[in-house]
Amino acid sequence: MTLLLDEIAMATARLAQAGIESPRADAELIAAHLHEVPRGQLHTVADAGFDPRFWDDIARREAREPLQHITGRAYFRYLELAVGPGVFVPRPETEELAGWAVERLAALDVAEPVVADLGTGSGAIALAIAQEVPRAQVHAVEADPRARQWAARNVASLAAAAPHTAGRVTLHAGDFATALADLDGAVDLVISNPPYLPPGTELGPEVSDYDPPAALWGQGDGLDAIRVVAAAAARLLRPGGLVAVEHDASQGPAVYWLLAEENGWRQTRNHVDLAGRDRFVTAARHVAG
Repeated sequence: MTLLLDEIAMATARLAQAGIESPRADAELIAAHLHEVPRGQLHTVADAGFDPRFWDDIARREAREPLQHITGRAYFRYLELAVGPGVFVPRPETEELAGWAVERLAALDVAEPVVADLGTGSGAIALAIAQEVPRAQVHAVEADPRARQWAARNVASLAAAAPHTAGRVTLHAGDFATALADLDGAVDLVISNPPYLPPGTELGPEVSDYDPPAALWGQGDGLDAIRVVAAAAARLLRPGGLVAVEHDASQGPAVYWLLAEENGWRQTRNHVDLAGRDRFVTAARHVAG
């Protein structure tokens, strides 16, 4: 066994004692990041190549700093995103939302579908759509300037790595309620992972101490931002256009009724995540007449 693998074993024990849910994986990912090798090739790192910064990073994770802040990377579908202080770290649950959007956009009889991502954060959803739906034109809206800087970095990085996405993701500063007024009635899909956590939700320190509060907490009953998304979608979508919005597991029925038939929606559906919990709602804008 190499020195590095011995160190990883000791680090795993320390992280487990600190209550980290995936101590071995986190220790290996930190080591892989420092040594710039895939996680599956850690055994190839020579003893002489051991990086002493490893234990500094393990101490940061032990103190419950998010793994993604330590490595500077978050993975979302087929993307590697730059993340850090000031931006929400994308979650695996949101990959289901993005996957639904990719499938529905690919099935549309529209040559260049227009998409609005409200509250883009790191740009995860917008960039996944641009990468996987080759002719989609994606407008990504973010009010927070720090988060928007991370999104801009990720847009540029993906354009360099995947030239077919260049020029197809446009960042906009602004809030949900008034954003993209020039696209009213012309959007094929509105998608959002807005702040929705109900008051009193218990969070681990990786979330409560590091993710921007404005990206987490829904105001009032937790649904205020989702109501704004629904109103914006009603304004932006063409007849028959689609909306998809993520929510807390406890909010499925309430969000469903925000997109009810009497509010001008059709085909409203609840969707569950991989754990079987309500996670996002979709609907189509009613075609009048």
